Amino acid sequence: MEEKNDWGKLVRRLEALMRLKYFPVAVKMLKDRSQLGKVPFLRRPANKVTLCQLIGQVRSFDWTVGAVADDFLFSTCPSILGLCEVPATHKDGSFRSIVWTATKEDGRKMEASIPRISTGNYDAVVLAPLAYNPFEPDMVLIYANPAQMMLLINSLQFSRYEVMEFYCVGESSCSDGIARCFNTGKPSLYIPCYGERRYGHAQDEDLAMALPAGLLQKALHGMEALYRRGVRYPISFAGIETDLAPQFPLSYEKLDEILSKARGKGKPLLVGITGGIACGKTTVSAVLEKLGAPLIDFDLIARQVVEPGSDALAKIVDYFGKQVLEPDGRLDRKAMSKIVFNDLEKRKKLESFTHPPIYDAFFRQVEAITQKNPGAIIQVAVPLLIELNLVYLFDTVVVVHISAEEQAIRLAKRDAISLQEAENILKAQLPIEAKKPYAGFLLDNECDLETTKKRVESLWEELQKLEKPA
Repeated sequence: MEEKNDWGKLVRRLEALMRLKYFPVAVKMLKDRSQLGKVPFLRRPANKVTLCQLIGQVRSFDWTVGAVADDFLFSTCPSILGLCEVPATHKDGSFRSIVWTATKEDGRKMEASIPRISTGNYDAVVLAPLAYNPFEPDMVLIYANPAQMMLLINSLQFSRYEVMEFYCVGESSCSDGIARCFNTGKPSLYIPCYGERRYGHAQDEDLAMALPAGLLQKALHGMEALYRRGVRYPISFAGIETDLAPQFPLSYEKLDEILSKARGKGKPLLVGITGGIACGKTTVSAVLEKLGAPLIDFDLIARQVVEPGSDALAKIVDYFGKQVLEPDGRLDRKAMSKIVFNDLEKRKKLESFTHPPIYDAFFRQVEAITQKNPGAIIQVAVPLLIELNLVYLFDTVVVVHISAEEQAIRLAKRDAISLQEAENILKAQLPIEAKKPYAGFLLDNECDLETTKKRVESLWEELQKLEKPA
């Protein structure tokens, strides 16, 4: 089976963010049992097994296992996978009424409610730890506790939001995961049933989710975005007896006030300009400014609020020490960057000193612009607009982009560094592809200056068509 995706890299990142206890399980249905022989390190059952046993062997022992209908102890498991037909004693409710339902009629209803993969299409099933890149899976099974699972759900809903509906047939819960996910192409959360806990060793706190393999990257992108916003596992406790107000983001309490300040004295159109390093955002902003869009530059503001004598600089020095200062008393931005680069908590602390005065300066500049022109189209250049979760401030966002290869070349040339150094810098930043989904407009700047000007002029025409906020 040809490997197409680097599942190992993806799943290791997911495991780190979720702090998973078990291996995520790759599941693939095979049309012909002869394909089992092509799977590396495959183990076939030495005795009759249940499906939950096979899943448990993969997620706990990191085995790769495969089976056909005859390998299963009873027809219940392979009939859910579409490897055999449902026996008549199941269809009429007899089987379920022995233990799980009061009457045969209840058993019949239960059996009819269990989702199954259609028979006649598949001849075998193979399961393996996804981290090993075993094959291109149909779906992935993730076992986690409720807190971890809620984070996974939030991550899947982060972009292209939709409500998730989950089901519970009761016993044979593997059908709620594997068969339902396979048939619908949607993630399916399920509660491992009695059988899976007894025979598959699912623990008391375990929940499980089956999700189409193609959605794993979406989940990871959402989880990384939430991590940058402070939502991560394990979830820290704020305290059930403490004053919670300071624990919430400012937007919870003062969103209307913030948006009112961002509007200034009129009804401007606020356009966020962002992109990656060395993508040409400054050039784009300069052309827009000539066309009539006043510019507010967050980078410039960020430098101004930490000038010698500023309250922000005093707080920074008090917390981080004088080693972050240049001999002339100015902030040593390179030294500061080294301190916070790989330390998220210190970065958050730094932001707590600098962000309030930056926003205050931003609001003042908006107000000054709108006093002169209440209906202005104001461009706001924010290199880390996405990372700082500022999308909500703007009526639309323009993402200036170029290819990663060209980005590295331009950065190396601009900063007089090697191409390898430039590539390492880019690896530490949010990639352009992750920023594009936030864009109201994408501006491809991998071109000469004249072409850039024409593209910005077209962008300006489109911005003028946008409706101003009410």
